[in-house]
Amino acid sequence: MLERNVETFIGCDASYDDARIVLFGAPFDSTTSFRPGTRFAPHAIRSESFGLETYSPWLDRDLEDISVFDSGDIELCIGSADKALDQISERTSVILADGKVPFMIGGEHLVTLGSFRKVFRKYPDVHIIHFDAHTDLRDDYLDVKLSHACVLRRCHDLVGDGRIHQFGIRSGERAEWQWARAGHTDLHPFNFDGLAQVVEGLGSAPVYFTIDLDVMDPSVFPGTGTPEYGGVTFMQLIEAIYTVCGKCNIVGLDVNELCPPYDQSGASTAAACKIIRELLLSVNYK
Repeated sequence: MLERNVETFIGCDASYDDARIVLFGAPFDSTTSFRPGTRFAPHAIRSESFGLETYSPWLDRDLEDISVFDSGDIELCIGSADKALDQISERTSVILADGKVPFMIGGEHLVTLGSFRKVFRKYPDVHIIHFDAHTDLRDDYLDVKLSHACVLRRCHDLVGDGRIHQFGIRSGERAEWQWARAGHTDLHPFNFDGLAQVVEGLGSAPVYFTIDLDVMDPSVFPGTGTPEYGGVTFMQLIEAIYTVCGKCNIVGLDVNELCPPYDQSGASTAAACKIIRELLLSVNYK
């Protein structure tokens, strides 16, 4: 049994027993390769979420009508990626053991590995749908295998070929693109073309959904640590989220790589909050 956080994401104050989805924050950015600060995202998202309405006019649904529990941030060991991943795995394990869906707010993208390890253990036939600007498929980054630049490669170590479906990718070293295009991942670069067909093909297979918010163009989402021009718009991302959550059997998900210090206007945090609201409403009404 987890305890409710003092400050929750707006509308996410159900009891643990009643909730189907359990939020938690993973404030970690110790392997960030460019601009740090994503550790501040979970707190910023909770605080700024109260600038939102609980109602989504796109979906005609309201957070007040569903049950989501916010268990707060994990107090992570900032100096050790191994330890931090273990702590994330422990939180995810509790949520899964109680028959609920873990929804993690990062943090840098490496945090996905901690949650996904436990999801994979429970659902060994799980697929990953990955939205991102970056391939994240390096075998190591500066001789380190646990890096946000390697997170999908570490997930591939678990699931193998054909079960990682990547969209929006527009950056990465040549070797990563060659490795993906050799059939190790299902790579759909630059946009969401082919997403509906992938979703249809997955049927009822369990899906872990991971969104790196830098999939959006920095002209609309500047508050991220590794901005890459040529990205999708906010509404293109929202529509892609509806495509995934409308049909897929989501067994775990995360949103990561908001870096609040790099957008003093707060617009990027506001976008992240709205994306999380739409995810919560989409997954619960699947």
